[in-house]
Amino acid sequence: MSRKKIFNDPVYGFIEVPYGIIFDLVDHPYFQRLRRIRQLGLTNLVYPGANHNRFQHALGAYYLMTKAIRILKAKGVDITPAEEEAVGIAILLHDIGHGPQSHTLEHSIVDFSHEDLSLLFMDRLNKEFDGQLSLAIEIFKDAYAKKFLHQLVSGQLDMDRMDYLNRDSYFTGVIEGRIGYGRIIKMLDVRDNELVIEEKGIYSIEQFLAARRIMYWQVYLHKTVLSAELMLIHAFKRAKELAQKGEKFHISPALSSLLEEDVDLAKARHNPKWLELFAKLDDCDIQMAIKTFAEHEDFALSYLTMGLQNRKLFRLEYQKSSFQKKYLDQIKAKLAQSTEVQTKENLDLLLFSGIQTNISYNPLKEINILFKDNSVSPLSEFADYELGTRQIKKYYICYPKIKP
Repeated sequence: MSRKKIFNDPVYGFIEVPYGIIFDLVDHPYFQRLRRIRQLGLTNLVYPGANHNRFQHALGAYYLMTKAIRILKAKGVDITPAEEEAVGIAILLHDIGHGPQSHTLEHSIVDFSHEDLSLLFMDRLNKEFDGQLSLAIEIFKDAYAKKFLHQLVSGQLDMDRMDYLNRDSYFTGVIEGRIGYGRIIKMLDVRDNELVIEEKGIYSIEQFLAARRIMYWQVYLHKTVLSAELMLIHAFKRAKELAQKGEKFHISPALSSLLEEDVDLAKARHNPKWLELFAKLDDCDIQMAIKTFAEHEDFALSYLTMGLQNRKLFRLEYQKSSFQKKYLDQIKAKLAQSTEVQTKENLDLLLFSGIQTNISYNPLKEINILFKDNSVSPLSEFADYELGTRQIKKYYICYPKIKP
């Protein structure tokens, strides 16, 4: 019997990780860094329990993957031991490239996505482990013949989504986000190398999509959470501008180096030092920087970070149509009269606007339903529930709360 490491998880109970390549990856510094990155970034400013981390999420997604593979094999789906291990590695490392504060600072510190970074980290680990991740990388990139393996890692019914909805619901206390993950996994099957769900699982899928829509607008895109995220993004945008003009901050060397340079994907691929610097970043660096920036003489930088530190967050307004210029001018005039804002330059740095969008169900990547007669049809053709295929768009404006 193979030996296993057991993790006690508050959501699923005991999670078993086999010794060997899987455990070696969990034990690697790149993966251990995920312990120091909160899953939901600044969401704990609204939901105080939301302090769980990316490490927990990655282990949870791995646990669900082991359940899904076990179910599929029991139904006669051909999955070799090598494929089973590889898809486990792919889901375990799917977030290995996440930066500090979850998605908030994506493209702010370095100019590429966490998915690109995850692939760079996986390539680096593959060299370190003598090619043992090659099949996992193929699956992750959707370059492997058995497409359903990639769909389990990244798709409309992937183990990533199942874990984060369930876990985020648990830690935020938003019970509407809970899903029947056990039933959904038991209904999974494969036809023509594509993932399908048995007909009797339709209502569980509809509930899953409803839960996802609720979690996005009630948690992930909550207006107070978005306000805090925008303040952090613009604080680091300002810090980067100052750093590239020669300003020296008393922050971690890794963060300082990445603020002073514009690092894109090509540069990171060409010079491994940038990936190693990024691998040193976690939420601790950002918290330290926030405290340092709050004492800085630059007004906009200190105003934004002091607000984050003391939870004096900006007002954020959502609406379905774009804000009229007249209304924006009124807000600018009110802010300009405030002694807090001080100058027009500060006004430009402290007033943000934009659009948030969300789509619950992507009709271009259908969930396919397996019927009793062995036929397969896309969910959108017969679902009783409005799937949320229409993109929901909300316009926002975010600005300091000024005392009347």
